[in-house]
Amino acid sequence: MKFLSKNGKGLLLCLGLAIPSCILGKMFPVIGGPVFAILIGMVLALVVKKKEPFEGGVKFTSKKILQYAVVLLGFGMNLEVVMETGKQSLPIIICTITTSLVIAFVLHRVMHIPEKISTLVGVGSSICGGSAIAATAPVIDADEEEVAQAISVIFLFNILAALIFPALGAAIGFSTTSGDAFGVFAGTAVNDTSSVTAAASTWDSMYHLGSQTLDKAVTVKLTRTLAIIPITLVLAVRRAKKAENQNGEKVSLKKVFPFFILFFIGASVITTVAVAAGVPIESFQPLKELSKFFIVMAMGAIGFHTDIVKLVKSGGKPILLGMACWVGITAVTLTMQHFMHMW
Repeated sequence: MKFLSKNGKGLLLCLGLAIPSCILGKMFPVIGGPVFAILIGMVLALVVKKKEPFEGGVKFTSKKILQYAVVLLGFGMNLEVVMETGKQSLPIIICTITTSLVIAFVLHRVMHIPEKISTLVGVGSSICGGSAIAATAPVIDADEEEVAQAISVIFLFNILAALIFPALGAAIGFSTTSGDAFGVFAGTAVNDTSSVTAAASTWDSMYHLGSQTLDKAVTVKLTRTLAIIPITLVLAVRRAKKAENQNGEKVSLKKVFPFFILFFIGASVITTVAVAAGVPIESFQPLKELSKFFIVMAMGAIGFHTDIVKLVKSGGKPILLGMACWVGITAVTLTMQHFMHMW
């Protein structure tokens, strides 16, 4: 009862933001529910003058429910399938992630972009967009405005990728009789699932390939998602050491360790074992959908906590960073696919 009295109004608010955002996300998949939730949340924040009654639930949603979403994400991952696809795409995935993180680090230093925003944009660009940002934000203790900034940047280049990449793939000369080549390209170069799906589905419909490209792209995308595990663990260790150096006191890794990532791994293992035992993968679909809904709820909470005027004013440098990461990832993916095809 105490929990509900403290957080009930804020939770209802976030739920109210999530439902229309999910509906709009299904109607316009290239944009996606999380982006609609942030936008609606920011607009609502301008209208609601007295925010105190909602603070508890909004904060709980933006922190805890965001972590629950990442845990539930694990139920969508059959590790056997992911590892099988990884044999082909893993070298490309490792190189694109490295490229994005290096670009983000260098531009953070050169352009004096805040470290947390640089980290979120670098991780979001290279791994899996909103899901990676959701997993990374609590580990580095990013605030709502930093998360909203990163999501906004990722969203911009998601749309560009979904619109441009099918035409780019045709111009470059990807096979139009099989979805494999473009599927690997979309799965490694596009960052958010909604845009991966949009780009791959467009290629399938252009060349009448059924769902070949989509199936390949989504599986490659899931392989990228596993990179959340080492990235968050490294960031947790780095945060502990940085705090130790700044304060001169030893900081317990236990305090900053992302324990929810262990549950994410556990969920993936449960799915893999269950599928191997004969349980249909579709049985886990409701948990995957709940994960997506929780992410949308959390993004609504983040939008409600974000100063839209400040966000627009500080948007220039993060957008340039996102563009650099996007171009770098695209170039590395295309180059590696070219050379792997030659071999």
